[in-house]
Amino acid sequence: MEKVIIIRYAEIHLKGKNRGWFERVFAVNMERSLKGLKHEIRRHSGRYLVENFDENRTEEILDRLQKVFGIHSYSVALKVNADMDEIFSAAKSVCSEIGTFKIETHRADKTFKMNSMQISAEIGGRLLDVNKNLKVDVHNPDFIVNIDLRENGTALVFNKFYKGAGGMPVGTSGKGLLLISGGIDSPVAGHMIAKRGMSIDCIHFHSYPYTNMQAREKVIELTKVLSAYTCGTKLNIISVTHIQEEIHKNCNGDYMVTLLRRFMMRIAERIAEKCGAQCLITGESLAQVASQTVEGMTSSNSVIENLPVLRPLCGFDKDEIIERSRAIGSYEISIEPYEDCCTVFLPKHPVTRPKLSDILAEEAKLNVDKLVSEALDSLETVLL
Repeated sequence: MEKVIIIRYAEIHLKGKNRGWFERVFAVNMERSLKGLKHEIRRHSGRYLVENFDENRTEEILDRLQKVFGIHSYSVALKVNADMDEIFSAAKSVCSEIGTFKIETHRADKTFKMNSMQISAEIGGRLLDVNKNLKVDVHNPDFIVNIDLRENGTALVFNKFYKGAGGMPVGTSGKGLLLISGGIDSPVAGHMIAKRGMSIDCIHFHSYPYTNMQAREKVIELTKVLSAYTCGTKLNIISVTHIQEEIHKNCNGDYMVTLLRRFMMRIAERIAEKCGAQCLITGESLAQVASQTVEGMTSSNSVIENLPVLRPLCGFDKDEIIERSRAIGSYEISIEPYEDCCTVFLPKHPVTRPKLSDILAEEAKLNVDKLVSEALDSLETVLL
């Protein structure tokens, strides 16, 4: 009797002739997630089994698998030979000692001497014989014992289905560059896009010495949280201190946020093209702050030359974003009191509905190309 973990995938089963490629990427991602832990992953008829692992580290393995996109559900099971005595022994091990139960049998091996109904009836009867505190309830049982007879002469016996992360395997939907701040929103945006199968690199803008090094470390920690879902990521760190100083010195301060955002998008597109990303991703949510209006987003988009900008949180309110932030494990880091670059030289009355003609007039006071080039020279990269 061996403990194994059954992995069932999500949307991959909808794929056609390229399904094999999705399955290979999915398997590689699971291997990456379990790196450093003893295990073997084998494919069995549309599902995967994690076998030969240290049972004392089962919870750690499950925690890592919970972050792998593409997993629909998983179960901890006992693998035995397709023999009724061995199946009963496993069923007794996973069955509760009191309450109502039912047996559900799936018989993939059609050559087995008994059909699904007969297997369920016999194993259920044996359980009742050895435990008088059990009762059968096929309609609303307290728990279910599942028996899965496979074609290779083995049976998997388990009692629970755990919900997986869902989505598509990371790496099957191209690559994007996430503009990540120290706030709540951007890690959630990256998580949502990664769930659709996109690999993620990140870019962070800082204003040292106006912001401290703890703000930088905070973003590295947030990127580490995200990287657990993305099979690793690269964080690009750029200084925009000189840009903010020039805007503050030469331009109408009410346009600080809008002008800075345009510089960020220009720089991000350059980095995206360099690292092979096919889009930019932001954590903007419509009407949440002054710069996140349609006019503000239009202003930011107008400097992008080649790439689409994805805003997965655009229709979410703050409570929904916070809920997702807590679920992925980034919230407590995001609320640490270290300011990001957007709080530097923050105007009392920022323009919320900027006209492009006014923005261009303010931007004409700056040497845009020189400022962008200087920012790119400050690039640091951190692999996570």
